[in-house]
Amino acid sequence: MFGKRVRTAKRRRWRAVAGTLIALSLLAVSLGGVVLWQNTYDLREEHVTLRHRGADLDGVLALPEKGDGPFGLVVFVHGDGPVDATHETFYRPIWESFAKAGYASLSFSKPGISGSEGNWLDQSMQDRADETLAAVAWARARPEIDGRRIGLWGASQAGWVLPKVAARDAGLRFVIAVSPAIDWGRQGRFNLLAELRRDGASAEERAAALRRRETTQRLLQAGATVEEYRDATGDDDMTADRWQFIAKNYTSDATADLRAMHGTPVLLVVAGHDINVDAAETETAYRELLPRDSLDVRRYPDATHSLVKHDVERSEVGLTLTAVFAPRALFADGFLADQRRFLERLPDSRAAASAPRTPGR
Repeated sequence: MFGKRVRTAKRRRWRAVAGTLIALSLLAVSLGGVVLWQNTYDLREEHVTLRHRGADLDGVLALPEKGDGPFGLVVFVHGDGPVDATHETFYRPIWESFAKAGYASLSFSKPGISGSEGNWLDQSMQDRADETLAAVAWARARPEIDGRRIGLWGASQAGWVLPKVAARDAGLRFVIAVSPAIDWGRQGRFNLLAELRRDGASAEERAAALRRRETTQRLLQAGATVEEYRDATGDDDMTADRWQFIAKNYTSDATADLRAMHGTPVLLVVAGHDINVDAAETETAYRELLPRDSLDVRRYPDATHSLVKHDVERSEVGLTLTAVFAPRALFADGFLADQRRFLERLPDSRAAASAPRTPGR
């Protein structure tokens, strides 16, 4: 009897374990379905290649899910860092929002990233502008793209690229500038102090950091080598490539290029929790330098520099879970919809979409 009771108890435990495993399996399948659904977008993505200055750039052309076009197009200009064409999928919710307005999106991995040839740290802001102009020219030759409805989207460091491109190509239909910078030097100082405040640095630590910054500025102006910079500052993490990149770009200032734009409609997006860029300075500059009737400003008080919700970004766990299970919810409320509406409200967007196409356009 005792043995029978033991076997019966074991069977009950195994049934319980089996039931738990089945429940967990069903939960995993369910969560897997949620993840798959949340990371499925109403887009048709095509792998494309741009030949520019003897090197191939690897990219993605994301078309609306339905229709043959010709579609309007948003050409993406990245911020700082080694960014691939999808920005590790971060761009896809934005592409989908543009697709809902009847626009395709075009994005290339930076040189040296994800199949693109070259080294992005070799580039000046002018080099980046030339690359963007080449992407626009490439797109105008595509039969599924309406060359009269091409514009730019760019974030952060793209603030020095977007105005250069728009100043040179009067045919661009719009610019969407997300947390763009104005002056490299002032932005760097603002960012340094903002990070020190966030980290609770003392007055002495802030003063020391500003002295190192002044030393760096003098070294850049003197054309110092990376070894001289390391010796003077003790910053052994600075690479030769990064120092070269800074040396090429530390005088960047968007002011003149903003003045030279051709009244191109601009959507300026600024965030309330931006510690990278002085959002107030940026908005003031855009309002002073651009025609009033060409500028639309959207502020997101709860957003960080990347337009991710502040509460989400400050929690590593929350950021990861949201990115996996609800990537569209990463962004500040209204951000995706406001960009879509900006495109839909462009004065000639509907007319251009229905008008006959000219050859090569």
